[in-house]
Amino acid sequence: MHRRTLPKLLPTLALLALLPLATGCDQIAELLELPNPERDAARMEAEGRAIGSGCRHSGRSLEDCYTLNPSADKAAVFAGWRDMNDYMLERKLEVVPAQLTQLPTLPGTPAATDPSAATASPAAGSPSQPPAQAPATR
Repeated sequence: MHRRTLPKLLPTLALLALLPLATGCDQIAELLELPNPERDAARMEAEGRAIGSGCRHSGRSLEDCYTLNPSADKAAVFAGWRDMNDYMLERKLEVVPAQLTQLPTLPGTPAATDPSAATASPAAGSPSQPPAQAPATR
């Protein structure tokens, strides 16, 4: 009687034996770099929200934020900007201005197409600042 039930249990045992192999499908897909639209959409949403909240915290307007981050999802940027605006108003936080040393150049602007404009520093040709002198050696 035991031999008659073994063939009936064989498919169930085979499935149980293969179950650990099926649990690693996500890891295998990630190693093979297979596209995952849900994960990519969630990453783009989170990135856009972070960009928007950072722009609001630094006092940038929404339009400036869109201009500085053309590849970001505009709806996500707006959601992040709005969330940070509400947060700052609730807690009466002040804007922390951005302190960029050099503005980024966007493609198509004169500074991006003219290599001499990108290397010229504004202080190099100004007569109000004397040229830097090397320290005297003894």
